[in-house]
Amino acid sequence: MTDVSLIGLGPMGIALARALQSRHTLTVWNRTAERATPILDQGTVLAPSALAAIQASPLVLICVADYAASRSILASPGVADALRGKVLVQLSTGTPQDARDDWAALSGVAYLDGALLATPGQIGRPDTPLFISGEERALASCRPALEAIAGNILYMGEPIGNAAAWDLATLSCMFGAMSGFFHGVRICESEGLKVNEFSQMIGAISPVLGEMIDAEGQAIHAGRYGEPESSMATCAGSGRLFVKQAREAKLDASFPDFLTGLFDRALGAGFANERLAAMIKVLRQPA
Repeated sequence: MTDVSLIGLGPMGIALARALQSRHTLTVWNRTAERATPILDQGTVLAPSALAAIQASPLVLICVADYAASRSILASPGVADALRGKVLVQLSTGTPQDARDDWAALSGVAYLDGALLATPGQIGRPDTPLFISGEERALASCRPALEAIAGNILYMGEPIGNAAAWDLATLSCMFGAMSGFFHGVRICESEGLKVNEFSQMIGAISPVLGEMIDAEGQAIHAGRYGEPESSMATCAGSGRLFVKQAREAKLDASFPDFLTGLFDRALGAGFANERLAAMIKVLRQPA
């Protein structure tokens, strides 16, 4: 018997295995067994099958490409019975509905859904976030192992889809900001400015940007969109400048065009004199 079993040895799985090895005995399994070679010199056991891996430990982590791949493994003969009395932590990427479907298919198993907000290189750090949802008692029993891979455990409640929802919401914010950043890079390049100085500046002022985001979130939560410090019309004016500059510098204008499209919808809906948070009223309209 080992402390933890890990199913899946892609780039993230390998990073998880290395973090776990430092504190726990570990059994691993992967469809392509050769991927385990780099980690076996640390005393890790390579199981001959997913079923054998599950049988080896009281805690089972699964980190594969997606929930479809996970279900194909968990549906193997004997696996559901082998999971009885153990804790299964799903770390594959999916939607809240994927998590609910997975949980329903494993009725009676102590199941936690997790979402790592990290790259493989960030695994094992004390500040690495891990969203977790599901039965709190199950989390208590496996918290030490989870803290080996991500020191910042964020328990999001018992509804099993919560972790995936928080993950996708956070990634939406990140990729949206990244899209704007990349267009900002093209503005810098078009004017001969240094990209690394731009990125360093964004990192330095990120607390102020975060404060702005939080202010809009609080306004949405309270349903207060009036008395703006910067109105929708003012923000839309900035959006039009992005488009103008892109045309002048012959840049790809897909990001500014998308942004001004949202602003045009907001202005057309009569939100010109409301705060930027009123954009949510546009996005709540049926597609």
